[in-house]
Amino acid sequence: MTQKIKAIILDWAGTVVDHGSRAPMGAFVKAFAQFGVTISIADARGPMGMAKRDHIRMVGTSPGVAAAWRARHGRDFDDAAIDAIFEVFEPMNIAAVEAHSALIPGAQDALEWCKARGIRIGSTTGYTRPIMERLMPFAAAQGFVPEVTICAGDLAAGRPAPLQIWSALAQMGIWPASSVIKLDDTPPGIGEARAAGCWAVGVALTGNTPGLSAEELAGLAPAERDALRRAASEPLLRAGAHLVIETIAELPSLIDHIETRLAAGEKPGLIEAN
Repeated sequence: MTQKIKAIILDWAGTVVDHGSRAPMGAFVKAFAQFGVTISIADARGPMGMAKRDHIRMVGTSPGVAAAWRARHGRDFDDAAIDAIFEVFEPMNIAAVEAHSALIPGAQDALEWCKARGIRIGSTTGYTRPIMERLMPFAAAQGFVPEVTICAGDLAAGRPAPLQIWSALAQMGIWPASSVIKLDDTPPGIGEARAAGCWAVGVALTGNTPGLSAEELAGLAPAERDALRRAASEPLLRAGAHLVIETIAELPSLIDHIETRLAAGEKPGLIEAN
């Protein structure tokens, strides 16, 4: 029997909600500022998709930020610094999610299409459980209620390790991984999918790299939009994405395309996470 797609595992911010993945970006900038260190939006967005403690570590140990921290505090950026910033960051991110909780245009129709096909929906996220406890009711009020949500900190390792996806699939009773598509706007989320053996599909225009609201994206000229898509697709493809789509609204045609490839005997393969 021809294998079909059984499940979609979705990232949250930048993929299903929060067009432009704006809630965490602002919280990172403000959290570092409280410790007298200025980070840029590019600094904040660089490791997006990772568990938030890992994200803070990556930002804080980048050469420019590490030097600024050392100059301000007279010591290296270390685990104590990560803990201190995380304690400030998490409440800020919790406070920010309501304003950035709207479903991305086209998400609801795409997910209803999946449900009508019997395709099940789970999720993983770089957000912690306290952040998700704030965000999930806002998403539920708009009709987005995945069967499972595996958060950063729930397991021993976060993205790009495959443990969150494997946990989601185990709880859902879904296998093999080749019957699953993971949709994500960040390289760590793509790495998670490849390490888990799933189809890895990047989302180019609604996520972290463009960082644009729906209104800002709609206001771009066609040439600007094309250039942005190419720039956002490149790191996703480099991370191992099998395909890159513009938005979650393309999910139905994407599934049809991948099922055609499955029918031809193609499998997603597995790449070990770095």
